[in-house]
Amino acid sequence: MRIGVLFGGRSGEHEVSLASAAAVVHHLDLSHYEPVPILIGKDGRWSQPERPPTVVQASELIEHARLRAAGTVRNHQDGIPGRPRINEPSAMVQELALDVVFPVLHGPYGEDGTVQGLLEMIDMPYVGAGVLASAVGMDKAVMKQLFAANNLPQVDYRIIRQSDWTSTPDAICKMIASELGFPVFVKPANLGSSVGISKVTSAKNLKAAMAYAAEFDRKVVVEQAVPNAREIECAVLGYNQLEASIPGEVVPSREFYDYEAKYVDEGSLLRIPAPLDTELTDKVQHLAVTAFRAIDGSGMARVDFLLNDETKELFVSEVNTIPGFTTVSMYPKLWEASGVAYVELLNRLIQLALEKHAAKKLLRTSFP
Repeated sequence: MRIGVLFGGRSGEHEVSLASAAAVVHHLDLSHYEPVPILIGKDGRWSQPERPPTVVQASELIEHARLRAAGTVRNHQDGIPGRPRINEPSAMVQELALDVVFPVLHGPYGEDGTVQGLLEMIDMPYVGAGVLASAVGMDKAVMKQLFAANNLPQVDYRIIRQSDWTSTPDAICKMIASELGFPVFVKPANLGSSVGISKVTSAKNLKAAMAYAAEFDRKVVVEQAVPNAREIECAVLGYNQLEASIPGEVVPSREFYDYEAKYVDEGSLLRIPAPLDTELTDKVQHLAVTAFRAIDGSGMARVDFLLNDETKELFVSEVNTIPGFTTVSMYPKLWEASGVAYVELLNRLIQLALEKHAAKKLLRTSFP
């Protein structure tokens, strides 16, 4: 079975995608699958490299990208050699005679429903969430509205449009200070990997954080910070029948789990399983499946939570429809600890993609 591993992308998470793709290709069962690498460059061009990426450490790829941007090194050492063949995306996918596409893309133009829509148009089975769930999973503002409709516990928040911020910044700052208080987290609505996020502890830093987040998206989410916060994560797998993994906990090396703490620093810790009592563990798993259903998820997702360690209040933070897939990423590690090894996890995701595609083919597309 020919598996098109789609990686790279136009977003700021390009290097993280390379590392995830290297791990996916390395763990595919070659007795059943033939990996076919497809690279989306930072310029948006699709190509078929001679072989897939080989570097599985995101920190190494990020460092090379930074050195390259600074002019210190000439080549981006991502393990992708040769001169790629450039082609029109849908034609390339069809010409390669693929059985399933495995998108290993993070952030906009890959995790947000755009690639999923293209694959739907050419009737190609693919791993993971569909167009709607992918788009909602990327847009934190819409996601929060669906969480509210499903009575999921959330922190208090406000959605600020870029145009409103530009026209009335003082009024918005006053509103945030009076209605949410401090500290708050300010983040772009449509980005991942903590890009563009700031923790604001006083009014004097709010304008800079809002302006920074507004550089990345036309909507900004401002969230009330959780006191004594612990970051809990849970993996979900399935199509009709859903399973939740044991929860894990992230102990960041910095004040919060920002981009540097996730991919560059080596001090962040993953506790698997998370040290939670049975009641809290069950609640995390139940809420993870409920949040997954709320956005109409399918295939896979990592659901993130914030836990007030003093009051034990649990808040749903967000659903990530294409979580990191490196060997040290939380999603595969949670399933490994739950009894599903990386190789078997890939097998199940591919089978779920085929199952979802077959079910959709049974639907009527015409009316006599």
